[in-house]
Amino acid sequence: MELETTLLIAIGVFAMATMYSTVGHGGGSGYLAILAIAALAPEQMRPTALLLNVVVASIATWKFAGHGKFRKDIFFPLICVSIPAAFIGGAFELSPRLYNPIVGIVLLVAAIRLCIPTQRKERTKSPQTPVLIIAGICIGFVSGAIGIGGGIFLSPFVLLLGWTTAKQTAAISAPFILLNSIAGLCGITFEFGGLPINTTLVAPLLVAVVAGGYIGATFGSKKLSHVGLRTVLGVVLLFASAKMLLTSTSAASQEVLNEIKYTQ
Repeated sequence: MELETTLLIAIGVFAMATMYSTVGHGGGSGYLAILAIAALAPEQMRPTALLLNVVVASIATWKFAGHGKFRKDIFFPLICVSIPAAFIGGAFELSPRLYNPIVGIVLLVAAIRLCIPTQRKERTKSPQTPVLIIAGICIGFVSGAIGIGGGIFLSPFVLLLGWTTAKQTAAISAPFILLNSIAGLCGITFEFGGLPINTTLVAPLLVAVVAGGYIGATFGSKKLSHVGLRTVLGVVLLFASAKMLLTSTSAASQEVLNEIKYTQ
């Protein structure tokens, strides 16, 4: 990969890490968006995004941990079932024909979610353990299979049910994403006998997300004001979603045309 392309990707993941970490997220869906725009091979997208996720989620966990907002009653039931589910999802290899449209849909959901303003709530409801367990299994499996930490699903889920405030959500999202991303990487390693990543590309990206994650998490742990950033991020994800969906549609159309030619 050319140096200019690598630099542009590094700038992109730096921006994603900075914006996502302000709300305690690792940025997995953002990295997938950048890698999709850069046309990285699907088999490399998933482990690369998860690896970057681990770095940023580690920083966010550290930064948000000291604010007394961690909800053990929500976190532990979720993580106990999501870790094995994420491992299974990581070991579950999706063909490019399925991976592209699924990632496109996930990015579309994330983009729409980012464009919807969140309401801050100071009073919260008690969580329901059976619901947490089911959600943990579903989020964990999808996270490992696609290559994200699950924060884009977890955050709106607990907020919409009124179980957490904005900062409580960030405090549990960061370690949730971290552990799920590690489990997903372990599943991929188990399936492939190693991580199918381009080390020449990943090295500068790691430097970029360390810087971006530190800046974003430091800011976000003190002040959660990110409406403008969420809007810009939503537009980027929307563009990447369209690219993945159009790519999968074009590939399917080409297969149909080839099949018609073959039968004639």
